[in-house]
Amino acid sequence: MKSVSFRCRIIGVFAACAWLAQSATAEDKKAQPVHYTVTDLGLTGPTPGPLAITNNNLFANSMAVSNAWHATISFLGLMQVDLAKAGGLGGPNSSTFGVNEWGLAAGQAETAESNSEDFCADGTQRVCQAFVWQNGLMQPLPLLKGANGVAGRNAGAKGVNILGQVAGVAENTTTDSTCPASEPKSLQFQKYQFKPVIWENGEIQALPTTGNDSNGKAFEDPDGVVFSINDRGQAVGGTGTCTGFTNFSYLNSQHATLWENGSLIDLGNLGGVAPGFGNFSYDVNASGHVVGTSGTADGSFHAFFWSPETLIQDVGAIPANGATPADAASIGLAISDVGDVGGVSFPPGSLLATPTASPRAFIRPDGGTPEDLNSLVPANSELYLFSACSINSRGEIIGLAVDAQGNFHGYLATPSDEAWGPLDASSLAIQAARFESAWKLAGQRMGSILGTRR
Repeated sequence: MKSVSFRCRIIGVFAACAWLAQSATAEDKKAQPVHYTVTDLGLTGPTPGPLAITNNNLFANSMAVSNAWHATISFLGLMQVDLAKAGGLGGPNSSTFGVNEWGLAAGQAETAESNSEDFCADGTQRVCQAFVWQNGLMQPLPLLKGANGVAGRNAGAKGVNILGQVAGVAENTTTDSTCPASEPKSLQFQKYQFKPVIWENGEIQALPTTGNDSNGKAFEDPDGVVFSINDRGQAVGGTGTCTGFTNFSYLNSQHATLWENGSLIDLGNLGGVAPGFGNFSYDVNASGHVVGTSGTADGSFHAFFWSPETLIQDVGAIPANGATPADAASIGLAISDVGDVGGVSFPPGSLLATPTASPRAFIRPDGGTPEDLNSLVPANSELYLFSACSINSRGEIIGLAVDAQGNFHGYLATPSDEAWGPLDASSLAIQAARFESAWKLAGQRMGSILGTRR
């Protein structure tokens, strides 16, 4: 099985997601419904899950095949297409991270070649290759060449837009002095620098990792990654130094970043660097508005919203409700074109090695307050929703959930006109109690998977 990824992940406990939130145009803007129906998209591993939903309901996903992961796309979670059925790029594992409305999918796949790194983070230490897939054909994307003209060995595609531009990360041939010593137990295998990149018309372009921060101070980061790209070619991610594998990369991100026309814009922070996560931008909508996560002055981390007009703003976390205290932290993973933000909110105790509470998916209507997505679905739902990973133009949300037995599922939350309102505090407490033991089982199962993989 695959190691735990983060644009759908809780440190050591859960998998979350970050990318390609497809959204509505400004003239489609309307009030966000206060309730949803939930469709179970079936069992998934704790890692890939449904990562992106397009406006025509194509999903980027991955599925377990013979103790490996295969990149897939599907329509409404049905008619799942195995992109690696014909052998992929030679290795056992692959993942789809993005897909556009034309069915052009992008991701990463292992090759048959081994090396001492583990860029795909599948635990096999095989070469990792970025790919695009369409109409039954998986094609590798060009690799990044160093100053000596020699290409690096590893790359991964993280998102794709309607124009066919693909964004992600690629390694060069320069030894990275910021990488810690190789240590499998801490998921550290990286040796070389890796750069944020865009592939277009069969060519690869490295994006800058140096510039001026939001206070005008110059910085020179060796590494970076792009997580999402909108239809205007604006890309978001982060820059920083090398670390063990977290958040779908080996990046210890110091700067949440927007790239526009080849230039880097540092989006600032909320007072610090997110401990264990780093400051990242995870999604960008058609207006160039960005969501991500940033450290706060009190040592926690919160979801943020950024626009050229407002600059960085604290989205906050799910507030107190009756006797239930306010959540301690949050991560912004998805934004629609009307400004609705989705992600993960963390109650006190949910970030412990042995958690006493469960993280929960949130939705924040444009300019509003984060709400527990579980409070906006029927009280008898068979799934507990813990990440909101992507939002399309109809306000449909996909993400990861857990059932009462601690199994991971993908879900689709669809705005509904049925007559039920948000759950009150007592109903939410009963709902959370139903899944308390399930979350612990899920965490134990994930720990077991990671233990056998490394």
